[in-house]
Amino acid sequence: MKKIIYRFAIVITALAVGILLVASLSYVGNESSGPVEDFLSKVKNVVANLEEDYILKKRVTSRSGELLWLKPLQENPEKMKNPEKLLLGAFDNQAITTLQPIIIFEDSLDTVFPLIHIYSAWGSKREQQFPKDEVESIVTLGSIPVITWEPWLNDFTSEEIPGLPDIEERDKNGLRSITSGLYDSYLKEWALDAKAEEVTILVRLGHEMNDPYRYPWGPQNNEPQDFIEAWKHVVELFRQEQVDNVLWVWAPHLAYGKFRDFYPGDEYVDWIATGTLNYGTVAPWSQWWTFDEIFAKYYEELATYQKPIMLAEFGSLAVGGDRAKWYAEALFDFPTKYPAVKALIFFHNRKDATTTFQTLNWYIKDEPAVTKAIKDSFLKWPVN
Repeated sequence: MKKIIYRFAIVITALAVGILLVASLSYVGNESSGPVEDFLSKVKNVVANLEEDYILKKRVTSRSGELLWLKPLQENPEKMKNPEKLLLGAFDNQAITTLQPIIIFEDSLDTVFPLIHIYSAWGSKREQQFPKDEVESIVTLGSIPVITWEPWLNDFTSEEIPGLPDIEERDKNGLRSITSGLYDSYLKEWALDAKAEEVTILVRLGHEMNDPYRYPWGPQNNEPQDFIEAWKHVVELFRQEQVDNVLWVWAPHLAYGKFRDFYPGDEYVDWIATGTLNYGTVAPWSQWWTFDEIFAKYYEELATYQKPIMLAEFGSLAVGGDRAKWYAEALFDFPTKYPAVKALIFFHNRKDATTTFQTLNWYIKDEPAVTKAIKDSFLKWPVN
C-alpha cells in the first residue's frame, strides 16, 4: 500500500510540475530567454529527476551488482582493448533526460547491457559539448559509455572558433581544417572533460567516413588521406593532454568498401566497428537482407585488423519480412560464428529520420515474438 501511495504522490508531483511548466510557457510566450529559459530548463530537470528517483535509483544497486564483473574493464582501458566476453549494448533515442528507456528495453530481453551508446555532435551549442551528465549516468548504472562523436562543422560560431570559413564553404576539405588545428580549442576542452571522468569511454569518431552521400566528412568533400590525418590529429591531441581513458573506434560503412584507404593505422585505432541494419523494403534502394548477407562477407576482412569488432548499430525494420526470424537467424550461434565480434549494440530508435524521408521505427521491446526470438538465442550461447 505504501508503494502505491508513494508512486501516486510522485505522479501527482510530476503532473503539478508539468502544469507549472505549461503555464509558464503560456505566460512568457515568445519572449522566453535568459533566466526564464534557465528556469524552465530546471523545471524540466525536476520532472526527470522525480522519474529517475522512483524508477532508476531503485534499480542502480541491483543492476550495478549484476555488472560487477565489468568493473575492471570500466576502470582499466587496457583490459577493454581485448575483452573476453561479447558485450551487449543499446542506443535508445528516447533516453534523453533519463536512462529509463534503456532499462525497460533490457528488461524486455531479460539481460543487462554492459554498453550504452549515445550520439554527440561537434559544435558550439551547450548540448554539443562533452556529454558529462549522460556519461556519469551510464557509469552510475554500472555500464561503459560508447559515444559516436560526429564532426559536424556547421554548428560552430565564429565567437568560439575565430577564423571559421563561411558556412557554405566549411564542409569542403573540412577535415583538413581539423588537421590544421582550427578546432583545437573545442577538442582540447572535450578531451579534458573526458579525462576528468576517469572511466573507460569508447569514442566512435567520424563514422562511415567512406560513404560519399550521407555525412559531410565523407569522400564527397575530402580525400581519404584527409580523414586519416584528421583522425591522427585528434588522437594525438588527446595523447598530448594525457587522456588515456578514451578508446578509439574506427567505423567504416560496409557497403562502400575501400576500408584500407581510410584506416589511420593500428597505433591509432583500438576497436573496429560497423553498422548492420536491415532496412527491408522501406525504400527503393533497399531490400530484405539477412544479417549474414549484410555482415558475413565482410567479417574476414574486418578480422584481419586484429582488433575487437563492434556492431555499433544492430537491428532490423519490420517492413518486407519476418523481423523475429531475422533476429533469430542473426543471433544463432553468434559467438561461435563471429568470435572477433566483442560488442553488439542494438539500435533502438523509435523515430529515425536520418536516412529516408519517412520516420523509421526500429523499436522491438513491445513485440513479444521478436524479444522471445532474441532471448531464446541468448540462452543457447555458450556461457563465458
